[in-house]
Amino acid sequence: MNPERPWQIGVDIGGTFTDFVLLDSRDGRLFNGKVLTTPQAPERAVLVGIAQLLAQHDVAPEAVRHVIHGTTLVANALIERRGVPTGFLTTEGFRDVPEIGTELRHDTYDLFMRRPDPLVPRRLRLGVPERLRADGSVLTPLDEDAARAAIAALRDGGAQALAICLLHAFRNPVHEHRLAALARQVAPDLALCLSSDLVPEIGEYERGTTTICNAYVLPVFERYLARLGEGLRGAGLTGPLFLMLSDGGTVREDVAARHPIRLVQSGPAGGVQAARLIGQSAGAADILCFDMGGTTAKAALIEAGQPERSLDFEVSRVDRFRKGSGFPLKVPVIEMIEIGAGGGSIARVDRLGLIRVGPDSASSDPGPACYGLGGTLPTVTDADLLLGYLAPDRFLGGDMALDVAAAERAIAQHVGAPLGLSAIEAAWAVHETVNQSMAQAASVHALEKARRIEGYAMVPIGGAGPVHACAIARKLGLAKLVSPPGAGVASAFGFLAAPIAFAHLRAMVAPLATLDLDALRAMLAAMQVEGAAMVAEAGVPPAQVETRLLAAMRYAGQGYQVEAAIDAAAVQAGDRVALRAAFEAEYRRLYGRVEATLPVEVVGWRVIVAGPTPKLELATAPTGIGPAGKGHRRAWFGEGFVEAAVFDRAALRPGDAIDGPALVEERESTLVLPPGSTALCDAALNLVVTFT
Repeated sequence: MNPERPWQIGVDIGGTFTDFVLLDSRDGRLFNGKVLTTPQAPERAVLVGIAQLLAQHDVAPEAVRHVIHGTTLVANALIERRGVPTGFLTTEGFRDVPEIGTELRHDTYDLFMRRPDPLVPRRLRLGVPERLRADGSVLTPLDEDAARAAIAALRDGGAQALAICLLHAFRNPVHEHRLAALARQVAPDLALCLSSDLVPEIGEYERGTTTICNAYVLPVFERYLARLGEGLRGAGLTGPLFLMLSDGGTVREDVAARHPIRLVQSGPAGGVQAARLIGQSAGAADILCFDMGGTTAKAALIEAGQPERSLDFEVSRVDRFRKGSGFPLKVPVIEMIEIGAGGGSIARVDRLGLIRVGPDSASSDPGPACYGLGGTLPTVTDADLLLGYLAPDRFLGGDMALDVAAAERAIAQHVGAPLGLSAIEAAWAVHETVNQSMAQAASVHALEKARRIEGYAMVPIGGAGPVHACAIARKLGLAKLVSPPGAGVASAFGFLAAPIAFAHLRAMVAPLATLDLDALRAMLAAMQVEGAAMVAEAGVPPAQVETRLLAAMRYAGQGYQVEAAIDAAAVQAGDRVALRAAFEAEYRRLYGRVEATLPVEVVGWRVIVAGPTPKLELATAPTGIGPAGKGHRRAWFGEGFVEAAVFDRAALRPGDAIDGPALVEERESTLVLPPGSTALCDAALNLVVTFT
């Protein structure tokens, strides 16, 4: 730690709010902040929020060691189609793969099933004469004249970025690299993205969509980083800017700028990292992380202190909760599932007379009706306000006054009137609809992972997470809930707890029995050297660098693979038995059995090079004064209003106990304790909730 720069800042841009955490590394003091997101220029909210936080706590900009940042910018650009016009070059005859996809249907019986419209229209998808065999050897040389003509056509057609994905390029990148060189000659202004650099893995459709998505957002993300970096330096923050990746690691901004698709889940990944630490502080190793922000709610399982990870993710689904209805991405991510709506999600009554919530959100502009910023449609936040869970004069610590009358009008007009309900009854119906759908989705997710979560502890984070957490935990049959201080900005805090890390992936498809071990060792060594150089550039001393090795394997004939941790010593010793045993141990954990007589095939390898995980000793800085009790407020709990005790979260101390019904308020969120629940403040200032 540099004693002259003891402060660290975590920043998370969400759909409604941008969250901030300021940490003093000397004594663990933690300060939080939250401002409305500025969607048209997200860096504005970042710069304003940082300036406010530093001024409030009298911290000089030059005392800040670094800023760690996570954002939904990449995911939102894909969902909202705000990328740049992108061209696609591929092997002749394969230009329509991004639109054809696979033969799988995400809804077998829906005759009108929709798929997402391709990001690249057909006129900007072109094939070039060339062909590699499956082993990477050249079957047909690249026709360079035809390639130049195709690149010129894409340039003249308005493309600002170019995704290059040739058949079998993961085996041999020679033709992709030559196409890139030609593109720099013919159209030097095009942003380039090569599948062999980004995702050298088997599966041309998934490799193609990942490359296209990366190219589509690349110029947008580069411009954003440039504006943010300029703004930070102009404000006197000269330390490095790091960004959170979807797999829970952090990288320098120059690395992130080359691989923006790796940040598609960066904000939620920070939340899972925070939930892991919070659970540990409360003695819980098996955790259900429940992250409910302004736009969506997500769930992730953490087992034995480690979150589940995956190499597959989907974005821009046309059917929000149905796998296969979006663009598949081959990027390492912390595995989580979107299970519901966020605080800003819009509620409505459908043609069948059923309440639907989301997927569209009021976001921060115009925001929920109660924000008083022009929104007129009812949202989950409007419902929670009418039910008494939120204080209209203390939202965001009193910085934002909520308009109860506007919320009541929106709920009554759009939900109550169509159903013949009062505004309060309609608000409760919205609240219960959201809770029930999220509990059901979380339960199904756990069953799909072969987990029984009754023994898990829920850790709710996000601004709306603590409001809904107890009701959902009860529906899931959970015995314990751990509500941390600062839950509303937990993702930003999680960024500070993440190590500098980057994962390199390479395909090497071969039967385990005939795997070329010498070639494998050389490939892994090169991947490790490349990764070590990247973390060294981020300031990690070589002695502190750690390496993890994982292999994706499957039984011969299967169409999917399982990733297993591999002991590097087994690779060096050429121990094929140990490699198979590692695969089958993971296979058995997932599916409860193995196929002892079937041969095993290796599909690809992942090398994770990381620095040490930051050791954060936290001492949450009190923000309130006086006794914890703040009086009472009427809150609705199913059958009517009751007088619920209101407590100041910042004034609670270890050993304090609260019986529901109660409302525990802090600046960023409110914990709603229903009747029959008890919360005990532990040594880490978590509120550990149990139910009778």
